[in-house]
Amino acid sequence: MRKPEAVVLIYDDKCSLCRGCRRWIELHAIRSDAFEFIPCQSEERRRRFPEMSDETCGQSFQLVLSYKQILAGDKALPEILIRLKGFRWLNPLFKLPISKNCLYAAYRWISNNRYIISQTIKPLIQE
Repeated sequence: MRKPEAVVLIYDDKCSLCRGCRRWIELHAIRSDAFEFIPCQSEERRRRFPEMSDETCGQSFQLVLSYKQILAGDKALPEILIRLKGFRWLNPLFKLPISKNCLYAAYRWISNNRYIISQTIKPLIQE
């Protein structure tokens, strides 16, 4: 199996759920340079990816592949998983139509409610 190239993951740094996901991804990456993490709100993101609006990157994760293709939210998940230890086997599931539909619905719900979820789980994380 080919070694996946490094990617840039743009995330919402104002959201504790998003920051937690970023840390989890970093801890499970197949190698230390598999991901470069850039907060959506940063000047670096605006400078390097001027085509990406603040609104767009605030809606969901944005994954920038080496050839400048940008995948958002649920479409980015398969590419994220192939860069994580122990999760590559899930990749074929994303090719099944029913999985795609369920994943999209679940991701949209979580993304649209991430600030509420963050506030709900915050006390659990701080213990």
